[in-house]
Formats: sequence, structure tokens, C-alpha cells
Amino acid sequence: MIRTIILFLIIFGVVVISHEFGHFIIARRNGIRVVEFAVGMGPNLFSYEKNGVRYSLKLLPLGGACIFEGEDGLESARRDETDGRAETEAALTADGGFGADAAQGVAFPQAGVWKRIATVFAGPFFNFILAYVVALALTAFSGADLPVVAGVSEDSAAQEAGLREGDVVTQINRERIHFYREVMVISAMNQGETLEIRYTRDGEPHTAVLTPRYSADDARYYIGIMGGGAYLDCNPLQVFQYALYEVEYYVKTTYKSLAMLFRGQISRDDVSGPVGIAQFVGESYDQAEENYGTTSAVLTMLEIVVLLSVNLGIMNLLPFPALDGGRLLFLLIEVVRGKPVSPEKEGLIHFAGMALLMLLMAFVMYNDIMKIVH
Repeated sequence: MIRTIILFLIIFGVVVISHEFGHFIIARRNGIRVVEFAVGMGPNLFSYEKNGVRYSLKLLPLGGACIFEGEDGLESARRDETDGRAETEAALTADGGFGADAAQGVAFPQAGVWKRIATVFAGPFFNFILAYVVALALTAFSGADLPVVAGVSEDSAAQEAGLREGDVVTQINRERIHFYREVMVISAMNQGETLEIRYTRDGEPHTAVLTPRYSADDARYYIGIMGGGAYLDCNPLQVFQYALYEVEYYVKTTYKSLAMLFRGQISRDDVSGPVGIAQFVGESYDQAEENYGTTSAVLTMLEIVVLLSVNLGIMNLLPFPALDGGRLLFLLIEVVRGKPVSPEKEGLIHFAGMALLMLLMAFVMYNDIMKIVH
């Protein structure tokens, strides 16, 4: 239990700090004054002030915030938090944020619209940067699992379509395939739709069209392809290439999962909050360590960092009030209109979005606890 908590807090801290640091550093570069840089929410556990900025560590590991100059009730509620809380508006030093007098900066609403757009977008963008850096380490150490067919199930759709051992899958429904994991995800998410699979056999391109078959025992559809045993030991150039594919894989997986959620194809048991994530982290570490050793367990933790960082970046870009994406939407409207939306109206919309997100978070946490109890 203690190890699970420590691992979760480390992963949580790395992902949240990277997000908030993106807002922080770009705001300071744009001369916007930051009032507080906080990790967590709720009561302060520890805080100190330097150059006019308060740095805080809070009790509850549920998000973070880069608080900007300009907070004034609903009119300036701009607190950007990774858990969806309202982001208070702010400003940083005009000298790039590294001078002794941080009070020389301007308030967030007074900065140019493109500077505000860059500051808001920087949080999710830094999550993708973190994901790529960690993916570089993973790829350099582990290589890449290639989409090579190791076998085909008897009487399966793949066998009927003519796929054979040794075939290399290159595309499925025009989506480029780089890892065998992508084939697994497409199979797991398939709801009976026809798939066009492009593959190479002895270097020659081929195409197969098949419809996955339903298994009543497992309540899901199967393609009938087995694989996962072929790995590429990447050279230095391939490390950069396949690390990018790694991030792309998690982007596509997150996007597809969200699409299934909105279509009602994912149940509430498939959605997790901090409690569920902590449990997942602990179980993943224990299983990897038991089966493959400590090194594998550490690599598994790094993979979770990539997953959560990409997930956080995408979720924050959704055009929902109180999230970065919702704030970017208002800023883009300002660009088109040539003037900002009324601060009172925007503040009310973000407040309503924050309330909905807090209710959703409470529901997800309750659901996580109930899954553990039962």
C-alpha cells in the first residue's frame, strides 16, 4: 500500500508539474504575472514565496494550478487545474519571469490575445513534450513491438481472409500501424465493423477485407490475429522515430476511448479517477515485478507516465468550460470578433463547467472506491 501511494504521488507529481510548468514558463516569457504555482488542491502542506510567486504543495493529489494575476470573482476566474477546477487569471514578469520584481508583469486579461492563447495552450503541449521525452527512454531501452502476425486462429476472420504467419500489418482502415499493440486495440474496440487490412508478405503488399467474429463467451469481436513476439532493437535514429509513434499510439487510443465513451460503448466501471489510477499503478508495478523483475516494473511505470501525460493533455484540450480547451475556445472567439467575450458571461460559463467537473470527479471517486470495496 505504501509503495502504491508513493509511486502514484511520483507519477502524479511529474505529470501535473509538467502541465503547470508549461503555463508558468510561457506566461512568464510573455510578461504575465504568476501569483501562485500549486501542486494538488485543498489546504497547503508547504509553501514559500520567491520573486513574487508563491509555490505551494497542497493536501489532495487531485490536480494543480498556475494562478495568474487578475482574480476577481467570476469576472476573472481563470484557474487552470488538471482536474478541471476553474483557473484564476494571472500575469507574469515583463522580463521573462526571472527578475527579482515579479510585480512588474501585467495581469492576464491585459496581455495580448495571442500571448494568452500561447499561455493556455502551453500546459497540454508540455504534457505531450513530457510524453515524448519519456517515450524516448522507453524506446531506447525496450525497442518496438512490430505488427508481425505470429499465428492465425482456426476458423477466424483472419484465416478466411488469407492472412498467414509472417505477414506484417501496415494499415487497418487506412490507419497506419506501427505496433502490434495497435492491432490489439483495434480488435478490442471493434463492434463488428468490417476492416480493410493492408499487409506485406515477403515484401509484397496485399489487402484483405474481413469482418471480426463475435465470441459469446468473451462478449466481444475477434479478428483472429496472434502476434507480439517480434521486436525491433532501435538504432539511435529509430529511437526518435518510434518514440513519436509511441506518443501517437496513446493519442489515438485516448481519442478512440473518448469516442466510445460518448457513444455509450464504455460503462462507468471502465472510467477511473485518482483512486482507480493509484490502484492501477500499484497492481501494474506488482505484476511486472513478479513476472519480469524490477527493471520491467520501472519501465511499466514510465509507460504509465506516457499514458497519463497524453491523456491529461488531450482531456485539457476538450472544448469544455473550465478546461484549457474551453478557455482556448473563448480566446479564439475573441480573435474572430476582435474583442473578448464579456468577462461576467465567460466567468459564469466556466463556473458552471467547474461545478459539473467537480460533480463528475466526486462520482468517479465514489465509483472507484465501490469497485475496490466489492
